[in-house]
Amino acid sequence: MEKHISVLLEESISSLNLDESSVIVDATLGYGGHSSNILERIKKGHLFAFDQDSEAIRHSTDRLNKIGTNFTIIKSNFVHLQEELNNLGVYKIDGALFDLGVSSPQLDDEERGFSFHNDAKLDMRMDRDQKLSAYEVVNNYSKEELSKIFYKYGEDKFANNIAKKIVEYRESKPIETTLELVDVIKTAVPMKFRIDKHPARQIFQAIRIEVNHELDVIEPAINQALDMLNVGGRVAVITFHSLEDRLVKNIFKEKCKIDDKVKGLPNIPDEYLPDFKLVYNKAIAPSDEELEKNPRARSSKLRVIERIK
Repeated sequence: MEKHISVLLEESISSLNLDESSVIVDATLGYGGHSSNILERIKKGHLFAFDQDSEAIRHSTDRLNKIGTNFTIIKSNFVHLQEELNNLGVYKIDGALFDLGVSSPQLDDEERGFSFHNDAKLDMRMDRDQKLSAYEVVNNYSKEELSKIFYKYGEDKFANNIAKKIVEYRESKPIETTLELVDVIKTAVPMKFRIDKHPARQIFQAIRIEVNHELDVIEPAINQALDMLNVGGRVAVITFHSLEDRLVKNIFKEKCKIDDKVKGLPNIPDEYLPDFKLVYNKAIAPSDEELEKNPRARSSKLRVIERIK
């Protein structure tokens, strides 16, 4: 397996304000890049890490065991963050990190079917125990359903035409592989729009989001982490496309809002002030140096919020 490069590693870890006894949640363990750095800094604390991918959990367990034993890995979607932690007797945390989207090893593992560059069975499941895969979405969804997810999750202007071509094609046979799907997508996109970027990029993103319910789980999971946060604790979120970033930006904005009834008053009573503040007013983007080493980081953004009362 290729070495996985964690995106915005230094920025995200330093923004968590860790001390050696911090209790931290890595909501997206993946291959352990962020988690291993956190674990090195919390020798007297504890790390709770979530992932659905058995392969990632196996790899990360070995990696973290070399650093310490003060960690617990939870095989679950992070939407169950509060419930899973409460079951372990944990009700308060000092920080949480969410690194959203698909990890590089998942993209690079050809048989997982995430990539539009390699031929593989249509799959795209982060949790391989779940039933819904890309195959079911592509072959069983109606034209209207496909068009809706391509437009909503892929923001693709040819959503309707691509959905139409897929439905026409599968009348003669199911679409079984990634490159078979790519070929169908290409027939639906005018040649001049294929030059700047791969015509399947946004469609594959849309199918992946649908298969893994990626956007549905972000808001409840972040809100759970914020509810459990101790005063002075922070939640850091790394996003990879505009849909995720918009969601996170709006959640944070809502949490830091001053009550309309008192907005503009010279002295606002403490009970009307928000419980949270933004650590950075704008999202942090990767440095040129990081982009040189890891071009996949190009669309990533980091947002951080802190509980102040």
